[in-house]
Amino acid sequence: MGLFDFFKKKPAPQEQEELEALEKGLEKTKEGFLSKMGRAVLGKSKVDEDVLDELEEILLSSDVGVPTTLKIIDRIERRVERDKFVSTEELDQVLREEIAALLEENQSADLQHAFAEPKQKPYVIMVVGVNGVGKTTTIGKLASQFHQNGLKVVLGAADTFRAAAVDQLKLWGERVGVPVIDHGMNTDPASVAYDAVKKGVEMNADIVIIDTAGRLHTKVNLMTELTKIKRVVQKFIPDAPHEVLLVLDGSTGQNAFIQAQEFTKATEVTALAITKLDGTAKGGVVIGISDQFKIPVKYIGVGEKISDLQVFNRSTFVESLFAKK
Repeated sequence: MGLFDFFKKKPAPQEQEELEALEKGLEKTKEGFLSKMGRAVLGKSKVDEDVLDELEEILLSSDVGVPTTLKIIDRIERRVERDKFVSTEELDQVLREEIAALLEENQSADLQHAFAEPKQKPYVIMVVGVNGVGKTTTIGKLASQFHQNGLKVVLGAADTFRAAAVDQLKLWGERVGVPVIDHGMNTDPASVAYDAVKKGVEMNADIVIIDTAGRLHTKVNLMTELTKIKRVVQKFIPDAPHEVLLVLDGSTGQNAFIQAQEFTKATEVTALAITKLDGTAKGGVVIGISDQFKIPVKYIGVGEKISDLQVFNRSTFVESLFAKK
């Protein structure tokens, strides 16, 4: 422990609560990961080829994905070669260092102020993702946290092909106390987006969040629709949307990779929200998707509460993943 570690402040009550929620949310992933790690190194004193083979299987079973797993193994092999000897006791630390470094390289920054007042107003967020990933719920939770921070928020219900999505967003608006612009079901999504941004400009809003159609990513007209929505909001704000947030269900593992692949083809995704990590042992998907698509993970969902949609912090995530009780 360094000298200055003694002067580190204790986490504030809210930070402590979020940390506990994160650790609880990652429990299934962590239990599977650490127990398998323990078995892999049992009776061994150094990291050899057998240990690396076991580690490769563990990473794959946590849905880190093949390319990212191979990259991590390669980095550890280079560490072993460079240091000449890495004990199995050191493997935990080496692995967490390499995963943290990988997340840093892939722009998954430690975002401390994601719910703070934006420099550009209104800051327009277009949210994309297939049905069932928690897209509308994520928007509601985002709106709530922005609103709690004193920001003016407008929601646009542009997922007009699914009545439940429009109704659900309206309920969130009532619950949070923010206006929701909707034209009902089977109306033009771009028209809703246009009116939402117009409303945001008129009321000097800080944030406008537009929910887009959550149809399956295999629909060929998705790209056309998203392009149209972008074009109409740019009539008010030339550089909008400022953020295209792709929501993925972490519990679907490899299917989340496929969705990310299709949506990045359809539009320029700038940030990721990975939900439902509390119900799965596949939390490694956060590492793999960040690495393979070079898109920063901005939010993760680790529970049902509004505060359980957390700003992603790579350092805290990695520490929680390796934390032993």
